[in-house]
Amino acid sequence: MFYMQNIIINGRFLSQAVTGVQRYALGVVKALDDLLDSGVIDPGLYSFTLLAPKDIRYRPDLRHIDIEVVGRLKGHLWEQVELPLYAGKRVLVNLCTPAPLIKRNQVVMIHDAATYACPDEFSTAFRTWYKIMLYGLCKRAAKVVTVSNFSKKELAHYCKTDETNIHVVYPGIDHFNQTQADESVLQKYDLSGKKFVLAVSSLSPRKNFLRLVDAIATLGDTDLDLVVVGGSNHKVFNRIGLESRNRVKWLSSINDKELKALYGSAYCFAFPSWYEGFGLPPIEAMLCGCPVVAANRASLPEVCGEAALYCDPYDPQDIAGKIRLLWNNASLRDDLQARGLARASVFTWEKCAQDMWFIIRQLLS
Repeated sequence: MFYMQNIIINGRFLSQAVTGVQRYALGVVKALDDLLDSGVIDPGLYSFTLLAPKDIRYRPDLRHIDIEVVGRLKGHLWEQVELPLYAGKRVLVNLCTPAPLIKRNQVVMIHDAATYACPDEFSTAFRTWYKIMLYGLCKRAAKVVTVSNFSKKELAHYCKTDETNIHVVYPGIDHFNQTQADESVLQKYDLSGKKFVLAVSSLSPRKNFLRLVDAIATLGDTDLDLVVVGGSNHKVFNRIGLESRNRVKWLSSINDKELKALYGSAYCFAFPSWYEGFGLPPIEAMLCGCPVVAANRASLPEVCGEAALYCDPYDPQDIAGKIRLLWNNASLRDDLQARGLARASVFTWEKCAQDMWFIIRQLLS
């Protein structure tokens, strides 16, 4: 006899600003909704419910997945106390790293081990809580998932668990195909007709923007400037300084349409980060036909494959040398564009959702 099985998804991300992990959660949820719509997941046998706290900011447009606002609490307290109570014995899927420590019958996506590997970048309270939580989740959760083999090894090392207990599910990027580029951003920031290196990410020290700025300063024999898109959360990250320098333009508030236009117009994209669980911006750049210079560290060689030029992130001269190599070699730049487009096509939300569903099914069995 078959009966309907209801899977709960942790919807706390609906109460948060949309950054990398929230984008991942939205991408997975929408792709699972598509699998229900196409019948790949039988909607007669399985249903999904997003449980969210009362302070949600938005409701994604979903055809088959219900959204229920439950509880009186908010933030971590809601997630640790009320969410597991409302989920009960049902399988719980967590997509943004935090998850209730008390629950065992759950899938937990842990995006990286940065609080262990880069502790100085985080406030004491944040760092302490995340270390305790990640260690506990790796020991207690029925299924632990992460976004790269690099992160899998990191989590196994820091949380003292067997690598075979951690599964890799790569994110998708193809949602960016539906984004219409807003070329007005080029006029808005006086970039029309200019050649520039684009960098995108937060301001945490591991993103390595200061060395990138130093690298650009050595490219006086080119017409290349540096455009940096990003911001910092001072509640989480310790303050770092990025001096105002010539040839550097800082854009703190950019929407996806403007970002896609910047990717499409940049001479190349630079990502010298020395620690990444996955590293989505280089793949976004590749999808837009922008050649990529990336650090030869962490997950980036795994993610970018043979579609990027790799640099030593600790050496501004090497970063500059790789950018100059593109400047002096048009055929290399064309080749990287083609390789990048092919590499980006590998990462789809459909594949991501199918892999996640396979893991969920193992718990349902």
